[in-house]
Amino acid sequence: MSDTISELAASIRSIPDYPKPGIIFRDITTLLGNPRAFRRAVDELVQPYAGLKIDKIAGTEARGFILGGAVAHQLSAGFVPIRKKGKLPRDTVRVAYSLEYGVDEMEMHLDAVQPGEKVILVDDLIATGGTAVAATQLLRQMGAEVVSACFVIDLPDLGGRRKLEELGVDVRTLVEFAGH
Repeated sequence: MSDTISELAASIRSIPDYPKPGIIFRDITTLLGNPRAFRRAVDELVQPYAGLKIDKIAGTEARGFILGGAVAHQLSAGFVPIRKKGKLPRDTVRVAYSLEYGVDEMEMHLDAVQPGEKVILVDDLIATGGTAVAATQLLRQMGAEVVSACFVIDLPDLGGRRKLEELGVDVRTLVEFAGH
């Protein structure tokens, strides 16, 4: 593991038994609060796409907004918020997706992306992949080309990365943690 990746992993707080027993919650608020770690994470997410023409960065609510905004700024791209149902003020397009115990919906503005635009999806963590797969479907439904999906954390035991790759999406992650 490189020094940068080790530093990033060390800046992420692990909270046992949250939100329920047996789960270890990976909290990036400690990474975000550390200027050096935050900058390094954004630099690492941006690096493979520097110099490419990326039109938009799409971030999922809520930590994807923080990271995605910073990545969009660095790449001189626009930012598209993908939100939970009912949070956007204008005409939206929406997709339903499965949660561990039920179904939820996410949406984006109808005019957020144009057909053919190159988009990178950004969020803090990929676990089961439900949110990222739904966001990818939503972007593609509007004609966007999802160039990549980027995450600070991968929980590979939960299989989300594989689901995105099966959809033909390039996946980039910075840190892996075993388990949940």
